[in-house]
Amino acid sequence: MGIGHSPCLPIDAMNRVSTNSHKIMYKSVENTPITMYEINRGRVVRTLEFIQDVIVICLCIGLFSFMVLQVRDMFLSLLPPLDFHAVTADILFLLILVELFRLLIIYLQEHRVSIGVAVEVSIVSALREVIVKGVLETSWSQVLATCAFLLVLGILLFLRVWLPPTFEGIDPEQEVSKRYRSRAKSELTQTNGH
Repeated sequence: MGIGHSPCLPIDAMNRVSTNSHKIMYKSVENTPITMYEINRGRVVRTLEFIQDVIVICLCIGLFSFMVLQVRDMFLSLLPPLDFHAVTADILFLLILVELFRLLIIYLQEHRVSIGVAVEVSIVSALREVIVKGVLETSWSQVLATCAFLLVLGILLFLRVWLPPTFEGIDPEQEVSKRYRSRAKSELTQTNGH
């Protein structure tokens, strides 16, 4: 009986030793200390992102207040005598402010600038200038430049939607938003899990 058990003891002992050496090896990798540089860098980045979010929130509040004042001015311009150019200019300017507000909200939610919204703001701004000045009062070179500008913005708006995500670095905005949301959810679950 003693002879039959003697070969098993060294094998068990070797298994325990190899398992313990693997545990020690993995512990040394897991317990590597995080340097102060990495801790400070993460803290600095989080602080700067927080300050940037506070600045964007202040911009949102200021823009919203300005939109309320612009609505009041628009209703006052509707009183007789009615000036068509002033009313359309106020309405288009209010639409530009709404789009800028939406751009800031998207930035707060996703920490990126929406190309589509920025292009839409540029298109409405160019159209507002043409309507306010009047096409007949504007020189032909300015009308031609505005048309070329609107054509380029229209192409950019079209390409933003229809470009496939197969090219590296070029994704439609919806794919970028989905990726950001999934990453934010995974980070949230990791911080809640630990």
